[in-house]
Amino acid sequence: MAFAHLHCHTEYSLLDGATHIYDMVKRAADLDMPAVAITDHGVMSGVPELDEACRKVKNETGKWVKPIFGCEIYFTTDSELKKQKQKLHHMILLAKNNTGYHNLLKLVSESHVDNFYYRPRTTFEMLQKYSEGIIATSACIAGIIPRCIDDGAFAEAKEWAQKFAALYEPGDFYIELQDHGLEEDNTVLPQLIKLARETGIPMAATNDSHYLRKEDAKMQGILLCIQTGKTIQDADKMEFQTDEFYVKTTDEMYELFSMVPEACENTAKIAEQCNFDFDFGHTKIPYYKAPNGMDNQAFFEKLCWEGLERRYGPNVPQANKDRLEYEIGVVKKMGYTNYYLIVWDYVNYAKSQGIPVGPGRGSGAGSIAAYSVGITDIDPIRYNLIFERFLNPERVSMPDFDVDFCYERRQEVIDYVNRKYGADHVAQIVTFGTMAARNAIRDVGRVMGIPYQQVDVVAKQVPMELKMTLKRALEVSPELKRMYDTDPQVTELIDTALKVEGMPRHASTHAAGVVITPEPTDYYLPLATNDGLPVTQFNMTEIEELGLLKMDFLGLRTLTVIHDAETAVQKHHPEFSIQKLDYDDPDTYRMLGQGDTEGVFQLESSGMKQVLVGLQPQNLEDIIALISLYRPGPMDSIPTYLRNRHEPDKISYKTPQLAHILDVTNGCIVYQEQVMQIFRELAGFSFGQADNVRRAMSKKKHAVMEAEREHFVYGCTDPGNECPGCVANGISEKVANEIYDEMSSFASYAFNKSHAACYAYVAFQTAYLKCHYPSEFMAALLTSVLDNTDKVIEYSGECARLGIKVLPPDVNVSNGGFTADGSGQIRFGLNAVKNVGRNLIENVVKGRQNKPYTSLYDFCKRMHGNELNRRAVECLIKAGAFDHLGNNRHSHVEAVEGILKSIETDSRRNLDGQLDLFSVMSGEAQSGVSEDNYEIKQLPEYSHKELLQQEKEVSGLYLSGHPLDAYREQSARIASHTIKDLTGEDAHVKDGEKVRIVCAVVKSRMMTTKSNSMMAFTSVEDLTGTMEVIVFPKVLDAFRDSLHENAVVVIDGRLSVREDEASKLLAESIVPIDNYDPARLDNGRPDPMKTAAKKLYIRVPSRSSREYAKVVNLLGIFDGDMPVLLYLTDTKQYLRVPRHLYASGHPLLFKELERLVGTDNIATK
Repeated sequence: MAFAHLHCHTEYSLLDGATHIYDMVKRAADLDMPAVAITDHGVMSGVPELDEACRKVKNETGKWVKPIFGCEIYFTTDSELKKQKQKLHHMILLAKNNTGYHNLLKLVSESHVDNFYYRPRTTFEMLQKYSEGIIATSACIAGIIPRCIDDGAFAEAKEWAQKFAALYEPGDFYIELQDHGLEEDNTVLPQLIKLARETGIPMAATNDSHYLRKEDAKMQGILLCIQTGKTIQDADKMEFQTDEFYVKTTDEMYELFSMVPEACENTAKIAEQCNFDFDFGHTKIPYYKAPNGMDNQAFFEKLCWEGLERRYGPNVPQANKDRLEYEIGVVKKMGYTNYYLIVWDYVNYAKSQGIPVGPGRGSGAGSIAAYSVGITDIDPIRYNLIFERFLNPERVSMPDFDVDFCYERRQEVIDYVNRKYGADHVAQIVTFGTMAARNAIRDVGRVMGIPYQQVDVVAKQVPMELKMTLKRALEVSPELKRMYDTDPQVTELIDTALKVEGMPRHASTHAAGVVITPEPTDYYLPLATNDGLPVTQFNMTEIEELGLLKMDFLGLRTLTVIHDAETAVQKHHPEFSIQKLDYDDPDTYRMLGQGDTEGVFQLESSGMKQVLVGLQPQNLEDIIALISLYRPGPMDSIPTYLRNRHEPDKISYKTPQLAHILDVTNGCIVYQEQVMQIFRELAGFSFGQADNVRRAMSKKKHAVMEAEREHFVYGCTDPGNECPGCVANGISEKVANEIYDEMSSFASYAFNKSHAACYAYVAFQTAYLKCHYPSEFMAALLTSVLDNTDKVIEYSGECARLGIKVLPPDVNVSNGGFTADGSGQIRFGLNAVKNVGRNLIENVVKGRQNKPYTSLYDFCKRMHGNELNRRAVECLIKAGAFDHLGNNRHSHVEAVEGILKSIETDSRRNLDGQLDLFSVMSGEAQSGVSEDNYEIKQLPEYSHKELLQQEKEVSGLYLSGHPLDAYREQSARIASHTIKDLTGEDAHVKDGEKVRIVCAVVKSRMMTTKSNSMMAFTSVEDLTGTMEVIVFPKVLDAFRDSLHENAVVVIDGRLSVREDEASKLLAESIVPIDNYDPARLDNGRPDPMKTAAKKLYIRVPSRSSREYAKVVNLLGIFDGDMPVLLYLTDTKQYLRVPRHLYASGHPLLFKELERLVGTDNIATK
């Protein structure tokens, strides 16, 4: 008595299926079922995961559950596919064999790409076209045959059944029987059996499973509510009528269909017929057609050798030639010549079109072949980058060239690839947004109807760390565990959240991934669309496992900044080229050593500035090392690195053979490449073996690591893996084990040097530009962040610090973006002015090339017909763009309507041919009236406050001053924090902490609460950034008069920190700064200046413990003003650290401390 489930929805029936694929396969194995099918709504996204889950369960249990790949499609009777809402019918299709699988891919792809309207639609003609190798069933109650029966149209149902049966191979279409205890089932089920008997069409019994076990029905209801925005209390929520939609046992199914046992038996027959295996491990790279019919291997080698000479000059060192020879051999042997040529081709195209391309990214920068042909721009020989980290004969997975392009023009490169290989051979790649731990709690809490504040308290107990899960949070967060154990509502909340955690919530397009295929893409992959472009339904990892060519086309804003700055510099220094920089420039390293890195790629965080000041970098190797070290984990090594750098005599090596490997990083292991070199040089591993062990270490595969320890210390004689080991090379067993331990602990943090070198290269370029051409660099930087007011404020502040004046826009000088004027000043860009179209700006710039605008009238007359309207002109006036043309802003604003009407009238008159006779006689009509013949009425200028308010309104910024300018001293004295301290990248103030800010009110949005009282969402700004302040009804009633636009106020409140949005301030008092008396705080409210965290307490086992040494090490990096007290558990004493170890409150410090000593052993009071 065998049975297989053939109608199963998984998590990829987004927010409708509540079954994790692995759990479904494990359940089928536990129930001794021979197979299980995946039939998600309209998609095949879960197909590769099902295959993997079946293999995993086989390894764990010894039971093989065969995966059957299918889809529940949306069938339409409308062959014309009109764009109108229509009834769609479900139908199950299963792949019987290789042909069937490819037909299913084609059919699902076509339904999405060509026929999507609310749902991916499939016509009868499409079913006909792709029928070979498919087993089909009539589906659930929403299938066309059951619906006809339910509507009383038995004859029509019979007609459809016969049509479908004729479509497929004899016996490959089944009448599907289901019984979920629904009212309709009582009518439909007997009629379906009757129809099957009358037509001779076989039957198949299924259960429309949307969740795993009966008790999971509630969880599936919660998922439906998350999808539809309802709560479980809502009367109109979408729900299943019974709790029978689960993975039933074989006995349950046979009992349910005891009147037709053959319907159950047929499921096992179908499972037996369905056989399809994926083709893993074979690369499927498109063929690159070399020019003039040349063999593409010969073409690749020609590019390599010519490029090698171009890079290194006519006398190429023999070692470099040998390295290239070796790389060409490996690339050829592994079948990646086409891969290199495809990447070379689109990189070459980008460069030929003037599209900025990055120097490289990732391990590909270790290839001298890539450097020679121009895929990368960083010399792998000079920086000792290892090719085998990218590609070696023992590497199983495909290598990966990630390429950065200017973010504004990245799409041009993708369009080129589309044209080159055909749009049907190129697709972007899907990525699934999943429910992370905190979001799962919030979503489930909302659906359960728990008040937001209560849910928020629970969610905030989940630590904000990468890859944090609820299971782990319950282990590491004592408060969360306490709530879970003592509050039944929290127990239910977390138990439910645990079930939905990790489920895909929505599908979107990967920011950079593109797949290029030799055959049309839908031969290998099911496709969907996003914004009209084809997107794969399989994710990036699955595409790589199938051996397809996946490329990353990344958009990097910094490349645009470098390109814009270079272009600006060349106007005054035509000989300047970013390609010819001196990477040993002492002035640039001096600037970095002063921590002057605002705007410098990768080096602008406050912690990084401190480390740069401590290091005093002297070359690019220092920058490469810092980018690698300044991250959670390897950060421990920074003090050692700095000490060894300044006191080289303190460097000691466990064995002399390590010296030349680690001397470049002052005796510390920093890079993955160094780990590989140690294996190779001390124990005689091949680079391929070394890379495989490094991978095992980074993924903490302990069994592999212990086996390899033996080989590292004593060597190995296994054929193909022979190596002498350390002992044979004169290194003692004890030292070899110590080195191995050190590598093991560090390998999971060690950084890819090739990647760090590429980033250091870009970082240096930005630093060089800032050092030598600050106004051009800052102008380019400001242009790149025009859409981010906080960044514009921050970088404008940096301009002020550098003595660079940022001038308001001017129609005769400004371009679209910010521009440096050659005299060390920056002119505001017109693109930043609201309601002014890009086309108008282009015409404004073009229009002044021969003659500047002489007046507002002249400007409007010349721009007439170029998308010019009253609103655009007024915005330009308020931003100050006409300040240099005489008349004040008030006079100009009042004159706009009259000027535009006058020009419109003239224009109409000229079109009608009614030219003024006197104009014709005097010749003015030919030359065009150039004098300003519109008199502007002189009015008193707006007040300074009004001018600032208008600037803010039209550009998002205060251009000619700031409301806080007059209060800088008071602000520094009164405020506990700046806005940047609370919201910036280095913000470290905790949720709920009391703070006080001095700021200008930008605008307030009033809202009525459920209890019919008013509250406000107020946007505020200081000289460092902007933030939102939430003013609840009671506070609003007390302080409403203080919330005028542009008012400078002192706000006391508590910070609200959420992981998925910017921090907000919950106001408790709002007082105009002029009325503020620091000596008298209303209602005896505690002063946040005094109550802000003043001391950091850290508990460590003892002075001799490893934790003590590591903590002291860390404090040396995060230098600040917060006193630190160490509590020694063994002696129960407090130890106050010396002044030079006082800490900053940097978030990375707290993250690292939590990692070292645990959350319970840190406190701030």
